[in-house]
Amino acid sequence: MAGAWTIRSTVELRGGVRMPILGLGVWQSPPGDETRNAVLAALRLGYRLVDTARAYRNEEDVGAAIRESGVPRDEVFVTTKLWNSDHGYDSTLRACDESLRRLGLDRLDLYLVHWPVPKLRGETWRAMERILAEGKARAIGVSNYTIRHLDELLASANEPPSVNQVELHPFLVQRGLVDHCQANGIQVEAYGPLVRGHKMENPVLQRIAHRVERTPAQVLIRWGIEHGLVTIPKSVHEHRIRENADVFGFSLSPADLAALDALDEGYRTSWDPTDAP
Repeated sequence: MAGAWTIRSTVELRGGVRMPILGLGVWQSPPGDETRNAVLAALRLGYRLVDTARAYRNEEDVGAAIRESGVPRDEVFVTTKLWNSDHGYDSTLRACDESLRRLGLDRLDLYLVHWPVPKLRGETWRAMERILAEGKARAIGVSNYTIRHLDELLASANEPPSVNQVELHPFLVQRGLVDHCQANGIQVEAYGPLVRGHKMENPVLQRIAHRVERTPAQVLIRWGIEHGLVTIPKSVHEHRIRENADVFGFSLSPADLAALDALDEGYRTSWDPTDAP
């Protein structure tokens, strides 16, 4: 199956919703023309998943680019996220409406809880279930949830999460978490797949990139895809956005994948939710 992936390949979420395997992340993409042009370039190059969040302050630009692109709305999978200060039942409902307004959309394809905020996340999830039931989002999920947070949610949820978006790359494999998600029908989505550029000189990564005649960044993205992870590399530069999409004309051997998996050192470039209460 891995060799059959294309930029239009999708995975199936709960309820039959199809989510593209590759997308553009816009974390730390500055509000304004930079984000809008990045999203326009991505859509022109064939991307059909864009991942934003209220906290990124660029939802308006994502929505504007989608409208300007001319790509039909039902062909673009749009994800945004509930910020920590908006947890709670009524606050979550309001926050979703505000994100829809900023995006200029009448529904989301995926709405995620950005972080497992203590005490409030239970009633937050009840609101997420209502958002799903009312059709304001086609799918709901979480981000930065550990096994412990997932088990707490699964014990009480009427609608389990469709997605868990976490930092994942060969230097942070999180195999136990990925296995737990897969066992519970939760699609894993990898943010930070390029390790923010910190590990591009790694000799194992360099050797594999040389063998397959691709860049280290392309190998990192392909690693995620071959593991069945929805993968959302971030860039605002068109040549990088193009490079990050050019990951379907090659594959990694079982030996390559094993060598990359063995690089796991628990290396995080972003939040660590391990001790989040």
